[in-house]
Amino acid sequence: MVQPVEAPPAPSAMRATWASPLYRGATIALFLSGLGFSAAAPQIALFLVNVLHVSLSTAGLYYLTNLTAPVAGYLIGARSDHTGKRLGLFRLCAVAGFVGWLGIAFSTEAWMPFVISATVLAFAGAASSQLFAAIHDDLKASESPVADGVTSIVRMALTAGWIVGPVLGAFLTAEFGPRTMLISTAIFTLAQIVPLGFLRSSTTFEADFTVDAMTAESERNVRGRGIRIMLPLLTFTGLYVLVYAGEPIKYAYLPIYMNDYLHLPAVVSGAVIGIQPLIELILMPIAVIVARRIGIMRLMVIGAAFGVGANLCFALTDSAAGMFAGQILMGGVWGIFAGLGIIVAQRLLAEAVATASAVFMSSTAVASALGGLTGGLGVAFLGLPTVFLVPAAYAGLATIGIAIMSRSRHSVN
Repeated sequence: MVQPVEAPPAPSAMRATWASPLYRGATIALFLSGLGFSAAAPQIALFLVNVLHVSLSTAGLYYLTNLTAPVAGYLIGARSDHTGKRLGLFRLCAVAGFVGWLGIAFSTEAWMPFVISATVLAFAGAASSQLFAAIHDDLKASESPVADGVTSIVRMALTAGWIVGPVLGAFLTAEFGPRTMLISTAIFTLAQIVPLGFLRSSTTFEADFTVDAMTAESERNVRGRGIRIMLPLLTFTGLYVLVYAGEPIKYAYLPIYMNDYLHLPAVVSGAVIGIQPLIELILMPIAVIVARRIGIMRLMVIGAAFGVGANLCFALTDSAAGMFAGQILMGGVWGIFAGLGIIVAQRLLAEAVATASAVFMSSTAVASALGGLTGGLGVAFLGLPTVFLVPAAYAGLATIGIAIMSRSRHSVN
């Protein structure tokens, strides 16, 4: 009697991620990256104010240094596309991050963190993009049927790092001081290199060059039809900037408000910061399902409205419960926008998806600069916590704008 042949198990993104040294190493590396950066992000303004004795308004201007990141990212990306040495450039960027954070940790003058962030750390930010480029190359070469799932798992590791990092950063700052916390960030940044060891990408890039040629042709077609065809993308990206601009304001001043005004314990304030990425991580897969049911742009309207509610909680409440409520709502914002924003951008300029991706991804640096500038000016004139009314107004404008887009002929499904 012939025994029935068992069907092979269905492809699993989790199994594929764990089986590949590249995917597994990148997942751990991005967790360490998120852990280190998120430990420092909520504490850097406290370091500038309490250690280097800059004013609150000047501390907010620190986020203007993010404007150099798109330039550095472009230079690293162009070099990567020319040579194909994704992992080599990743390691160089990680080393730059180590040197940069270590330099900030030992800064003795107020200008030093600003200069270091605008120069050295600008290149450090390109490390994650090189990992995603290497993963993309490998998935494309192997024609993996679970490519999207693998990319999603690796991306979620970065968010997971943001859950743990703020609590760790608050603890290290409270127990050992901000300089020790920044040294720890430098170590975590360098540690990204360890999970990947001496791994090299074996992917050939002939197919990539073909895709690049097709992309370049599409971009020429878009330019030939004028800027008008890009207006929907630019409009959506501008509205996204208004939503995102509240993040640097929150990270600069919410820890100061909770520490110096509400006198919350360090562990509580760290938990407040850390709950947002936890909610985001939970909601990202749910947002995809909901978007299929009600439409992606309608869900974006809800997400922007969550931003209004979150910042009103920060501005109008004076308790730990109010801070947690605001951060839970903010988790809803990024559970929606983090996973779906790039999809909307690509659909709004389907003729040149690479151009759409570049425009949308670079908007976070612009938003950080906008938030840093308006936060610095706002805290000088409005003080804490009233300054959070500014990002609430930004999110309100974005809600209205996205609602109008959802009803226009430029809406996407």
